[in-house]
Amino acid sequence: MTDRIIYKILPEAQWEHAQVVGEFHGAGIDLEDGYIHFSTAEQLRETASKHFAGQVDLLLVAVSVESLKKLRPGALKYEPSRGGALFPHLYAAMPLEAAPWVKPLPWLHTGEHQFPDLEG
Repeated sequence: MTDRIIYKILPEAQWEHAQVVGEFHGAGIDLEDGYIHFSTAEQLRETASKHFAGQVDLLLVAVSVESLKKLRPGALKYEPSRGGALFPHLYAAMPLEAAPWVKPLPWLHTGEHQFPDLEG
């Protein structure tokens, strides 16, 4: 895969906890499945509407694929999921330094999330 950045949507409280412990171990579904679920830029809006509709206090975490490969060699895998699309999965805790930015992902009265610019 050629993605430079992948994304994780999570509640603000989970990111705050990750900052306290020094890395992100995953949300409930991640812990159940044994890996951290991520989305590519193309998959992001569908992931938000399918799994996070109506949720407030969410953050969008951008994660550098290059950093993950350096910090957690061999732990990032692209595997089939929804409709056979390949989704990024991390089989390790995510180091916080792999995230170049974290931005709010507000829920709008129009019934969708407002995504920030995904560049950089």
